[in-house]
Amino acid sequence: MRRADRLFRIVQMLRSGRLKTARALAERLQVSERTIYRDVRDLQLAGQPIEGEAGVGYTLRRDFDLPPLMFTPEELTALVLGARLVKAWGGAENVAAANSALARIEAVLPPELASRLDAIALYAPGFKMTMSQRKLLDALHKGCLNRTVLAFRYTRLGEDESRGEHRTVRPLALTFWSGVWTLAAWCEMRNDFRTFRIDRIAEFVATDRIFTSQRGQRLEDLMKKLRAEPKWQEATRSRLE
Repeated sequence: MRRADRLFRIVQMLRSGRLKTARALAERLQVSERTIYRDVRDLQLAGQPIEGEAGVGYTLRRDFDLPPLMFTPEELTALVLGARLVKAWGGAENVAAANSALARIEAVLPPELASRLDAIALYAPGFKMTMSQRKLLDALHKGCLNRTVLAFRYTRLGEDESRGEHRTVRPLALTFWSGVWTLAAWCEMRNDFRTFRIDRIAEFVATDRIFTSQRGQRLEDLMKKLRAEPKWQEATRSRLE
């Protein structure tokens, strides 16, 4: 757990008004009591009105409370649906983040809004995303963020896997198209932009090569090129490997 997340949860647990000992907080957060003492001291120095002392316990001052998150029912529905879509189709790290975000929202919602969460009847079944695909999605995203050259064997849709080709690409962005994730990249083999379905990628390796964005090979160059064509959606598909 990140320290920022832990500090947030300490404040949330102290909001109940009941005295919480450092031991109780440490057991809940799975850290040492010394860590709790240090975190509480830093929160107090940052202006949080935490009362108490080591060996006795801590609580938030009675006249203090965090302002409730006030969402309209429509906003709450959008947030929950978005999180469910991420949990269904996102990478493994995205799923963990979506669960954490929902838990945070629920923790500070007023009771009348919190009761609406389970009543939202919009779902996104995610059984089509295997764990290996989720982890691959995470790795591809890191490649985009870190500008790392990626290598993999790729088989075009409808072709036998024995005909797969080895590619090295400069990843640019990931796009979700009607149940399919694709990777937009500059393909070093084709010396041009290409889009790869991640469910057709095998033998993936993140190399130690870092690339520098060059004019004509950037994501904005790809988007400009697509928009200049009469039917840019069809143009996108035509570059799908």
